[in-house]
Amino acid sequence: MRVTAATLIRLGLEQVRDLAAEGQIENVLVYSPDRLSRKYAYQVLLVEEFARHGVEVIFIRSPRASKPEEHLLVQFQGMIAEYERAQIAERTRRGKRYRAKTGLISVLSGAPYGYRYVKKTETAASYYEIMELEAKVVHKVFECYTEVGLSIGAIARWLNDHEIPTRKQTSRWERSTIWAMLRNPAYMGKACFGKTESAPRQRITRPLRQRGGFSPRCSSNRERPRHEWIEIAVPAIISEASFALAEERLEQFLMGL
Repeated sequence: MRVTAATLIRLGLEQVRDLAAEGQIENVLVYSPDRLSRKYAYQVLLVEEFARHGVEVIFIRSPRASKPEEHLLVQFQGMIAEYERAQIAERTRRGKRYRAKTGLISVLSGAPYGYRYVKKTETAASYYEIMELEAKVVHKVFECYTEVGLSIGAIARWLNDHEIPTRKQTSRWERSTIWAMLRNPAYMGKACFGKTESAPRQRITRPLRQRGGFSPRCSSNRERPRHEWIEIAVPAIISEASFALAEERLEQFLMGL
């Protein structure tokens, strides 16, 4: 499994740090500063840690830093690498946003239950195709919730009791899956791009505290305001009225918590 250099928790790096602490090595050979870590702060942390143990870090694609000005150059290279990555990420984000505004479905990751994602060809753009059997299940879920008045948990149990297959065929229906289905505007013909955004982690969980408060994922996803979503037209499985009824009942449920 490939581990990103954006985190400090990497098996190989942990082993090297342990060897340095035990006095087993004198030098650490690294291809470039951004291979040591993609975060400048982590580069400084690791280089200083190795130095405390008498271990010299040697970068193949960076001058050996023996003088203050050379140390500064290495640090600048780390900052430039971090800037270039941020620039690429921002250009990618803006490019996806532009394609979403032009109605291209390819900016979305796959298709939700009820649809099949059809890849683009030389003559046609990618699109969502309705899967008839799955679409009937979607209809049933909205009908049970908005007309029959079943709870989300009861709907999940009904689907499992009747052995209705999920997208993965082998898994069971969960409340979270039904909840997400009832809130997905794609089913009324409006697939949305940009529904979530990264945000700083707000809560330190117990497992995270046991690891010293560090996580390879220093951020979490949160939902963006509805008016910021970019709508992309897709074939509708249910009516807008049915979706609105489900949304209203979900809001009432949340208010009652």
